[in-house]
Amino acid sequence: MNMKNFIKYTFASMLGTLITFFVALFIIIGIISALSAGEEKVVTVKDNSVLKLKLGKSLTDRQPANPLAKYGLGDDDDLVGLNRILQVLKAAKSDSKIKGIYIDTRNIPGGGIASYEALRKALIDFKSEGKFIYAYGEYYSQKDYYIASVADKVVLNPVGAVDFKGLAAQIMFFKKAMEKLEVEMQIIRGPNNKFKSAVEPFMYDQMSAANKEQTSKFLSSIWGAMVNDIAISRKLSVDQLQQIADSLWSASPIKALEIGLVDMVAYQDQFKEELMKKLDVSDEKKYHEISLTDYATTVNKVDNIGEKGKIAVIYAVGEIVSGEGDDNIIGSDRIAKAVLKARKDSSVKAIVLRVNSPGGSALASEVMWRELVLAKEVKPIVVSMGNYAASGGYYISCMANKIYAEPTTITGSIGVFGMLPNLKNFLNNRLGITFDGVNTNANSSMGGIAQPLTPFQYKVIQDGVVDIYSAFINHVAEGRNMTAEQVDAIGQGRVWSGIDAVKIGLVDELGGLDEAVAEAAKLAGIDAYRISERPELKDPIEEMIKKMGGNVKASVIEDELGASFKYYEYIKKMQAMEGFQTRLPYFIEIY
Repeated sequence: MNMKNFIKYTFASMLGTLITFFVALFIIIGIISALSAGEEKVVTVKDNSVLKLKLGKSLTDRQPANPLAKYGLGDDDDLVGLNRILQVLKAAKSDSKIKGIYIDTRNIPGGGIASYEALRKALIDFKSEGKFIYAYGEYYSQKDYYIASVADKVVLNPVGAVDFKGLAAQIMFFKKAMEKLEVEMQIIRGPNNKFKSAVEPFMYDQMSAANKEQTSKFLSSIWGAMVNDIAISRKLSVDQLQQIADSLWSASPIKALEIGLVDMVAYQDQFKEELMKKLDVSDEKKYHEISLTDYATTVNKVDNIGEKGKIAVIYAVGEIVSGEGDDNIIGSDRIAKAVLKARKDSSVKAIVLRVNSPGGSALASEVMWRELVLAKEVKPIVVSMGNYAASGGYYISCMANKIYAEPTTITGSIGVFGMLPNLKNFLNNRLGITFDGVNTNANSSMGGIAQPLTPFQYKVIQDGVVDIYSAFINHVAEGRNMTAEQVDAIGQGRVWSGIDAVKIGLVDELGGLDEAVAEAAKLAGIDAYRISERPELKDPIEEMIKKMGGNVKASVIEDELGASFKYYEYIKKMQAMEGFQTRLPYFIEIY
């Protein structure tokens, strides 16, 4: 690095630190000003109102804590927790002042399909009270349209389009890049883990036959579930929808109208006129629209069905790591403590574990599994699977009394791997860096980044992988009343959709969190209960300040890389892995 670059990077680092300080300072000043000057926001729901459902951010399983919400600080799309959205929609269903829902599909973000499937079912349930749903979109992505297709009237902008072409999965491979950099990724997989493809980007330059087979299988299953749902809502046949997808007819607004994907081609002002007609309102001043976020302030956050007991809903969301974790990362210590407290709490009659995880550390998974097994000895445990409950996510699920998944949930991936980088040639040949040292024993330096594993060391790690895989399949066998051989036959790292997981016995029934809670109450023998969500949410302001430096750095990198930022995150996560991994080949972009 020359002096010019040194000065540039040093200055950039100093500037980043200063920006972090001033951003944190301004945020704190703004929060204090808002709290001292503001008043709690009071929302009144007017008669003959339409509820506007606008989703501008990715759905999460659990609504994040927002201490400023009661002051009206935030956006209309700040309601992103699936648990809270479903609760609010249920309240709107029985609210006589809410006549219908307006779905604004502009900018519906990415995210797991299972979450949108759960939302879609809640919208259909809302209509069961004789209420209407209208949807408007300037451009419908496939997820947009999947949600919008429940509407009584789907309206498309005259120069818009419906993206309806089927699902595709794409994986980025790094093998040739590693070869050019002279970096060797030493990969250890179990002998029967041919489907465990999380490490394939570092082994191959294309998908293996086994990975293509499993990806094609679960992708077709997910698409089939989506098409079947849309066919029922739009009164079209599955064959018609498949032909529409193959022919790309939906790209034209007029064609989309002709083939029945949309009901009307119009501008937003014309769509509003349609809404007013539906509400029997002629004067625009009498048209009342309330955002989902505002309406949520009128809905009790406590699901208080009764006082005879509690059902603890424990959210396990994100990748699995050892330690504390946070609201988006499953820390084994944090979840184990939540399970322990629920086990010892006599008012808690049953536990529902909500799992939305692609997996992670095998050791951390084992720690949580053990605590769940102990809890199961004294009270029933039911698992509700979200978008993912695979690898480590399935590891912590398999012991439950009953498992529920959405048809589009991605689960299974029962397998283990280890990966160690060898940077010797990269450091020696590319950077001119060499290493030397001394050892007290024959294998003291095993696992160092500047040397390859010896055959003996590789075998030791390989034996460890085999042992953990054996423990994994035995846990599943015990929890699912199977033999180890039966589990191995459907394991080997293979990924399944929720629909297929029911067929092979990894999941008991299709359903969402509500069904899981109802089953937990049934197993506990209670018909009146209160939901207790755990673990306690982290304070967002405290967490933001704690992580401000990293967030600023990540924000700068994201601005530079744009859509490719996810690949940077993937490599960073792979570098941070410790110990053996039970992880889904989750870096598959489905679009």
